[in-house]
Amino acid sequence: MITLKSPREIEAMDKAGDLLAEIHEALRDFIKPGITGMDIEEFVKKMIDDNGAIAEQIGYQGYKYATCVSINDEICHGFPREEVLKQGDLITVDMVINLNGALADSAWSYSVGEPTDEVRKLMEVTKNALYKGIEAAKVGNRIGDIGHAIQTYVEGEGYSVVREFIGHGIGPTLHEGPSVPHYGEPRKGMRLKEGLVITIEPMVNTGTWKSKMDDNGWTARTQDGGLSCQYEHTLAITKDGPKILTQQKGE
Repeated sequence: MITLKSPREIEAMDKAGDLLAEIHEALRDFIKPGITGMDIEEFVKKMIDDNGAIAEQIGYQGYKYATCVSINDEICHGFPREEVLKQGDLITVDMVINLNGALADSAWSYSVGEPTDEVRKLMEVTKNALYKGIEAAKVGNRIGDIGHAIQTYVEGEGYSVVREFIGHGIGPTLHEGPSVPHYGEPRKGMRLKEGLVITIEPMVNTGTWKSKMDDNGWTARTQDGGLSCQYEHTLAITKDGPKILTQQKGE
């Protein structure tokens, strides 16, 4: 189901997004060699709880954690675990929070310590792809315009865009319509309307875009063992252009 949000609903989601952004900002200094994914999980969960919010992912289709912590070749939905993070690892931390009934969703990638040149370039291209998709998220444009902007940029840089996992509408539940692929044809798909709130969350790989699933039924990783990176914002479509609800300071 696709729902258009009122200005009051968007304002409430913006407040949830501010809190989520603060958590990602705090992770910049927290993430370092020697910690574990479970350390990140506990750090995030405490910040959510201390601010009177709810970790919306816990219990979603049986998922047990407040975060997804995906490492190196893991595309998404990596379980936080006791594996020690080492210098040069590339990780993505994804979370959804519920603040007074309003949802916000954002994933961000981090280098553990100083990134390698390969990791630095992949992170740069993936983040640029996110913002190119957001620039296309305007009233009157279509869903395909978002995906086309991302795909043409990413492939032009020599990387691939994951097809199996895509963006989505959000609110009042975690996953709403419409689906928002990060690939596609311009001027195709649903027309974007004022009041629509969606996520744009490109996952970009150094090799093939194809994934394989771990035995846990959740974690997807690259078929060829290449690195994967992701950045995600929640945004509202407004008459004045896209409004990012999970914008971080300094980004």
